[in-house]
Amino acid sequence: MKLQKLKTIYVDIDGTICKTKNRPDFDDSPIDYEGVIPYPDRIATINELFDEGHTIVYWTARGCKSGKDYTELTKDQLLHWGAKHHDLQVGNKPHFDMYICDKSYNSESWFHNKESGLP
Repeated sequence: MKLQKLKTIYVDIDGTICKTKNRPDFDDSPIDYEGVIPYPDRIATINELFDEGHTIVYWTARGCKSGKDYTELTKDQLLHWGAKHHDLQVGNKPHFDMYICDKSYNSESWFHNKESGLP
């Protein structure tokens, strides 16, 4: 996945590089962070970017609503999963349902879908 110039890339964890089981009421808070299952192929893709020299920062909202510190658990998971990274930021990512930004990978898709009347 060659990018033209070196970039700083923030990567979400839950739902992005691992599968989480959310509550049945769609509260957007997982039942158990310890029970998450990694997506090895996605981690390998991010590791390729790391190996190419890009700065990888894993950024998670774990604990932002509960106030619980999930830093050590998350560090251990990334280490166990072999997820290469330069930095880990836990609990300082705001809780949101949708993120729209000109620098986000999916911003163009989101606007195209809205113009087409899709969710």
